[in-house]
Amino acid sequence: MADAATLTRLLCLIAVLAAVGLLPWLSGRDPALAVLRARSAEQDPTEEALDSVRRDLGLDAGPLSLLGHWASDLLHGDLGISWVSGTEVLPSVLSGLQVSLALMGVSLGLALLLACALVAPVLVRGRASAGAWAAMLVAIPEFLLATVVLLLFGVWLGWLPTSGWVGPENMVLPAVALGVPGGGLLGRLVADALPAVLDERWVELWRAAGVSRARIAGAALRRVLPPLVPQLGMVAVGLTGGAVAVETVFAVPGIGRTALGAAKSQDLPLLQGAVLALLALGLVTGALAALARRRLLGPALRDASLALPPARPVRAHRAVPATLFAVLAVTIGWGLLRDPYAVNTTARLAAPSWAHPLGTDGLGRDVLARLGHGAASTVGTAAAVCLLSLLVSLALGFLPRIAEGAADIANALPPVIVGILVAAAVGPGTGGAALAVALISWPALSSHAAALVQEVRASAFLTAQRAIGASPLWILTRHVLPSVAAPVARHALLRLPGIALALASLGFLGLGAQPPAPEWGLLLDESRAYVERAPWAALAPAVALALLAGLAVSGAALARGRGRRTRRVTPAPVTKEAPVGV
Repeated sequence: MADAATLTRLLCLIAVLAAVGLLPWLSGRDPALAVLRARSAEQDPTEEALDSVRRDLGLDAGPLSLLGHWASDLLHGDLGISWVSGTEVLPSVLSGLQVSLALMGVSLGLALLLACALVAPVLVRGRASAGAWAAMLVAIPEFLLATVVLLLFGVWLGWLPTSGWVGPENMVLPAVALGVPGGGLLGRLVADALPAVLDERWVELWRAAGVSRARIAGAALRRVLPPLVPQLGMVAVGLTGGAVAVETVFAVPGIGRTALGAAKSQDLPLLQGAVLALLALGLVTGALAALARRRLLGPALRDASLALPPARPVRAHRAVPATLFAVLAVTIGWGLLRDPYAVNTTARLAAPSWAHPLGTDGLGRDVLARLGHGAASTVGTAAAVCLLSLLVSLALGFLPRIAEGAADIANALPPVIVGILVAAAVGPGTGGAALAVALISWPALSSHAAALVQEVRASAFLTAQRAIGASPLWILTRHVLPSVAAPVARHALLRLPGIALALASLGFLGLGAQPPAPEWGLLLDESRAYVERAPWAALAPAVALALLAGLAVSGAALARGRGRRTRRVTPAPVTKEAPVGV
């Protein structure tokens, strides 16, 4: 089956590279026209000029021939010549990758420091919270945080440069914008898993033996990190290829911004080189994460097949999700009663008032109305993508080795890069953004489902069901699926804010919904130009995303806690003939 995973990985890699190579023809637009406009916007697109571009680029031979030449040159280490600048692609790709890796290193260091700050209280108290506040921290849009720190530390205080890539001081603000959400995610993952480890028997024995608290904390972290190391790798990939919005705000010449510019100008060789570099980075990072996980486990731990015990129910008061839901529902419902498209230039950038409770935007449109109507396209689309990912993951959970190869390729591509490819092929829009996010949102859920399926199939209860003659369909529908679907569904609910944030990021970059649609990411993009004068226009969708994240996490924690309490209240009956535990 390992061969099946390798074959799937290879086929998916070829499919991605072929899709990039055929992109100009898949989009239905003339690549010669796009290249001509990128080279010289003033030149008239006459038939003679377009024919000259086609002959120069070899477009007359057709897409398959062009793709074959590119693959042949790739085997010799040649990524081709840029269609727009006429320079070699390889130096441009290496330069952008070097910048992005440097920024990723600083951002990851900051993220780890923030994660340590979030984990420290758990090590002290020995218990975790529902994680709503950490989820809100993760839900802060990176591009909005980038704009805020740019204005605060770059414009108002003048402490740091606001754009460019000259020295180490140019890394600070972009690293803060990227590191804060990433640190919130890592800190929440570790903090959620630590309490179960601190309940293990060895911790009690070490404390009784007088082992220092610092040594116990180090051992507990080593115990909890192996299953979370792949998530660290995914965060690192996201800080590199997924930093397109932050690179755009600060004009950082990274690999993500390079890919975005190449897609907009239809510079096919440069786009192919950038995507290939991001794929290689993602695959290498995933391999290093798997190696680190094996080293952390160690031979004894691996051979014993030890697994983390079930996490303890966290304290999640039902008032928390109820309050968050009420605030969101009232805000969205109030906004739905208003006109999101009514323009009033005399009231542009008006402060919050009774007439406009959340103020107005640059065209005088009511922010509350646009926020309410935008919930359908943002939250509704995210919920649809989340449901689709759940169904796909449940199906692929029964084919783990075959899905493994495709998951590696999907994990290696950040949502923004996939959004660039989909938008270039089908055009920007809500449907294209949803497709892009759906293509890469299923691997985490699929791996979770596969682990649960393997665990349930190996249980003694199912062995007994087979022994008494239960049919495979009965076992599947009455035992396996109910045991797998519920926890994976809760996991999917936890990923809903991240999906909404990915859709908002694509809208911010112009790859999602188009004006005048009231989509939350588009609202953030439109308000960026005047965030200093009218911050309420940007804060409204950002706070809505944070509230959605808190609602998802606290709601899932409450459901998990109630489910466990129910199981404790209704234990399985024990007969007199069979002692407990047999």
